[in-house]
Amino acid sequence: MVKNEFGIKDLENLSNVKAHTIRIWEKRYNLLEPDRTDTNIRKYDLNNLKKLLNVAYLYNAGHKISKIASLDASEIQTLIKKSINGIDSEYVLNIFKSAMFEFDGELFDDTLEKLLEKKSFREIFSDIFVPLLNEMGILWHSGTIDPSHEHFISEKIKHSIIEHSAKQKASISEKNKQFFSLYLPYQEIHEIGLLYANYELLSAGFNTLFLGANIPLESLIYVLKTKTKVIFVTYFTVRPEKDNFEKYLEDFQSEVQSKGPCELWVLGRKVGKNTKNTKNVKFFKDIKQFTDQVDKGLNN
Repeated sequence: MVKNEFGIKDLENLSNVKAHTIRIWEKRYNLLEPDRTDTNIRKYDLNNLKKLLNVAYLYNAGHKISKIASLDASEIQTLIKKSINGIDSEYVLNIFKSAMFEFDGELFDDTLEKLLEKKSFREIFSDIFVPLLNEMGILWHSGTIDPSHEHFISEKIKHSIIEHSAKQKASISEKNKQFFSLYLPYQEIHEIGLLYANYELLSAGFNTLFLGANIPLESLIYVLKTKTKVIFVTYFTVRPEKDNFEKYLEDFQSEVQSKGPCELWVLGRKVGKNTKNTKNVKFFKDIKQFTDQVDKGLNN
C-alpha cells in the first residue's frame, strides 16, 4: 500500500521542522490535527503534511507562527503568493512534494510550465530538480516515502528532459563534426544525469547517440564501426563498484579505445575529488563542470 499516513518523524524529514517544534505548534496553536493510534502515537494524513509544508515556508520567510496559525487554507495560500519573491525554490519544492504524494501529474506539469516562464531549463534542473532528487533519495532510504513516490518524481523529471531534448534537435549544426555517444555501464540504471547531459550536448549543437542504461563495454565497439571522432559520455552512480573503478577504465582503454580513436567523459557520484584526467579520459565532479566544458567548447 502506498504511504498516505505519516509519523511525526516523517513530517520532520519532509518539512525540515524539528519534531519538538511541530509538537509545540500543535499544542499551542492547534496547527495540525493528527489521529492517534491505540498506543497514543500521532498519525498525520496528507492534508496535515501539505499544511505543514506551507506553514514551514511562511515561517522561514519571516512570518510569525501565531499569525500563520490563525489563518485558514485560502488565507495561507494568499499570504504565500504575497511572500514569494520571483520564483521561490523552497516553495516550488514543496509543490512538487505535494504533486508526488497525490501522484498529480497535472500539478507537476503546470508548475514546471510556470517555472519555464521565468527560468531556463538548465536553471530549473540545477536549482530545483537536483535538490528535489537528492531529497527524494534521502527520504526513500529513511522510509519516509514509498518507492512509488520516488519513481513518480523520477519519471516526470526524465520525461521533461526527453521532451526538452527533442526541442533541441533543430539547433544541431552540420558544421559540428564532433559526435557523442552516451551510455550507462553494465548493471547501472540511474539515467537522469545522463539524459540531462544529452540535453546539454544537443543544446550546444552536437550530434548525439543515446544508448541508455546497462551497456556492456563490448557493445561500444559497434559505435566505432559506423562513427568517427567519438566521445563516449557515461555516468557512474552505483557502478562500477569501488574496487572495479580503475579496472573499468583500463578495460575501456584496452577493449574500446584500441578499436578506434575515441575519448571517455565520466560524470557521477563515483567520480572522486582526486580523480585525474588522462589523455583520453576526462572526469567531471558535477554537472556544472560538465556544462561549463560544453559551453566553453571542446578544445578548452
